[in-house]
Amino acid sequence: MATTNDLKNGIVLNIDGQLWTVTSFQHVKPGKGGAFVRTTLKNVLSGKVVDKTFNAGIKVETANVDRSEMTYLYNDGVDYVFMDPDTYDQVSVSPETVGDAAGYMLENSTVTLARHEGEPLYVELPASVELTIAHTDPGVQGDRSTGGNKPAELETGATVQVPLFIESGEKIRVDPRDGRYLGRVK
Repeated sequence: MATTNDLKNGIVLNIDGQLWTVTSFQHVKPGKGGAFVRTTLKNVLSGKVVDKTFNAGIKVETANVDRSEMTYLYNDGVDYVFMDPDTYDQVSVSPETVGDAAGYMLENSTVTLARHEGEPLYVELPASVELTIAHTDPGVQGDRSTGGNKPAELETGATVQVPLFIESGEKIRVDPRDGRYLGRVK
């Protein structure tokens, strides 16, 4: 348990049996009446964002979320298998929990796995990942009707929009949060 005065960004709260991450907070002391804390919360599982106001000093239940570096090993056909590099313990995680991150994970890549009471919550990837383009159509000079972008399929199976000059076999940097092309890797 903590009080609303202890809130900070990144802390996970247990509200009505659901886990919420504090993404922003503001202590407000109006001229009249009691102080309160205005927060923006993001649901850990669904990603839903809500604004919630708490009276200052009331107790809120915090949740213990363990974030640990894990190595992605393989997909066994049903689940994704991760390994703790220190203890060599393996953890199977369902595709629903991995979510969109699956399209940007290569075998033996390092990810962050968040768990609550041993149960996997979500997989976090680095801010950018380097992947090779498996296939993309050649860009036609003068074809600007699409804004200078074309679809490219990555080695993981995900599809991203890349500039026309990118060719198959090139290594690019991608933002896994929204699938944005960030640049070529030299």
